[in-house]
Amino acid sequence: MKIYFIRHGKTPGNLLRRFIGSRTDQSLCEAGKAELTDLKDAHTYPAATKVYVSPMRRCRETAAILFPMAEQLVIEAMKEMDFGSFENRSHDDMEQDNDYKAWLKSMCEGPIPQGEDKGSFTHRCTRAFLDLAKGWRQEQAEPAVFVVHGGTIMAILSELVKSDRPYYKWHTENGHGYLCDWNGTELRLEKEF
Repeated sequence: MKIYFIRHGKTPGNLLRRFIGSRTDQSLCEAGKAELTDLKDAHTYPAATKVYVSPMRRCRETAAILFPMAEQLVIEAMKEMDFGSFENRSHDDMEQDNDYKAWLKSMCEGPIPQGEDKGSFTHRCTRAFLDLAKGWRQEQAEPAVFVVHGGTIMAILSELVKSDRPYYKWHTENGHGYLCDWNGTELRLEKEF
């Protein structure tokens, strides 16, 4: 079964290179909307009658632009990571913050004050994907389409694609993503788009 993972369009926080997680429910910025329209015209996104989305506005708005006729199925557990005290702040804002420096020293694996750690976040997203996949039929003609966050995509693919590619190497730009094949137990990467 084909699975598309698409990252939401740009937000004001993305333009400012801020950590925008599950606590900041930003809409797309005008530049983000325009880029998505251009990508829709230039790329071949699949036809879809339903799209799985994070409940965050940036994902729902992206899905409405890319798949205007599709039903949006909101998956609460596919929200972006909770960045706790790092939320809506940039690297420059925090370079003297001891908690932030400790997190960087841990290769961004450690806990975030008042937020999630990467392991818990990855487990949450992967569990949500696997729970949905239980109801899919392998011969299903229509692909499953997810419009979610960059972190959500990194979490699921780093766990379910057999590869030496680490978590952060699954990063994708806004409006872009991955096409995978799901065989019922693992994902196989077909292409990046």
